[in-house]
Amino acid sequence: MSRILLHRVAGGVLLFLALLLTPAVAVAGFLGAAFVTASVPVLVIVGLVCGAVAGGLLGRAAFALFGLDRRPALRASAFLTVGLTAAVAVLAAVTVLHPMPTTTAASAPPGVRFWDLPTGSRIAYVHTPATGRARPTPVIFLHGGPGTPGEGVHTGGRELAADGFDVYSYDQLGAGRSTRLRDVTGYTVARQVADLEAIRRTLGADRIILVGQSWGGSLTAQYLAAHGEHVAKAVFTSPGALWGRQYPGSKAGQPWNRLSPDQKARLDRLNSAPRIIAASLLLQINPGAAHALVGDREVDHWMHEVALRGKDSTSCEGASPATAHDNPQGFYSNQMTVRDFEQLPDPRPRLRTLHVPSLIMRGECDFIKPAVTAEYQHTLAGAELVTVQGAGHSISGEQPGRYTALLRAFLLDEPLPTGTG
Repeated sequence: MSRILLHRVAGGVLLFLALLLTPAVAVAGFLGAAFVTASVPVLVIVGLVCGAVAGGLLGRAAFALFGLDRRPALRASAFLTVGLTAAVAVLAAVTVLHPMPTTTAASAPPGVRFWDLPTGSRIAYVHTPATGRARPTPVIFLHGGPGTPGEGVHTGGRELAADGFDVYSYDQLGAGRSTRLRDVTGYTVARQVADLEAIRRTLGADRIILVGQSWGGSLTAQYLAAHGEHVAKAVFTSPGALWGRQYPGSKAGQPWNRLSPDQKARLDRLNSAPRIIAASLLLQINPGAAHALVGDREVDHWMHEVALRGKDSTSCEGASPATAHDNPQGFYSNQMTVRDFEQLPDPRPRLRTLHVPSLIMRGECDFIKPAVTAEYQHTLAGAELVTVQGAGHSISGEQPGRYTALLRAFLLDEPLPTGTG
């Protein structure tokens, strides 16, 4: 093979690499800049400059190998650089920089109130006041997620109010109608525990009763470890991991395995959104940059759509579809709180020293691994574990009668009912 032909083959390879690597280098520059800044314009400029330099150098070398080693080479490489840079800019504008759908914030429904806590959190809540003989210990429901609030009075709340309990349900920091933080690194387990302690103080209650669903069970355990003397009783329904480092990621259980092919396809389309991919990558490098690029309204709407795809994947087979609501999800609260939760020290040594009456409910179809649920029973002295037939992860939604009966009996110090009512 002649030298000229070799040069042209090498030039063709370099030209191909220029076309292939320019976008990749632009993305690498974009992510690399995220280590030192959260400014989206700076990230975009750095990415485009990196892409332009890569395209220019490779293009110039390619045209030189093609024999265009004088003025034509300069013009050709400049043309290639401008063209590739423009292509990267258009690609970024159409994908990563193009906003995703958002939901217009609706006014809070009747009954929603707000606590302005000394922690700086503005917390949305609903209160069901006691109508029977008043009891001194309020009941507080903690929702799951993190970042997936309920709406309105929790199942069993009215019955407990008739039994004399003041009942509260609230949207945790970064979820529902509660505060969104500008600095998303502020979403920590310690902040959630501090908010709950501030709520207890605001209510003027020496002790409280906590009912935690899923992640709310994990949060209940964290509050117990920090302020166990202020908890009269604790109820854990389908609780998540007791210790995040023991079950990171989806090791505690994976609800998405139960999706139908159609649901899985829709979920895959949501997860492949370029801005979500970019935000997820940036979260690992610079959470502030992720938040600056993709704001709360966009990712909270995206998370709501994801929840709609998977809302029926956690139930027993054949169960009726769950009812959806419009109380906003909290993406950054979810992502950052989970990350923090998985770095915390083991709370079990502290929890073993406590003597707080505890009830654990587990649905027979719960996707959470049985060993995860059993950890609560093994750790909390005297805790009682009840398996609820015909229920998956949401016992209150799938077996509301049984759920309410168990809850009332436990809080009223009555024998726990048997059967599946």
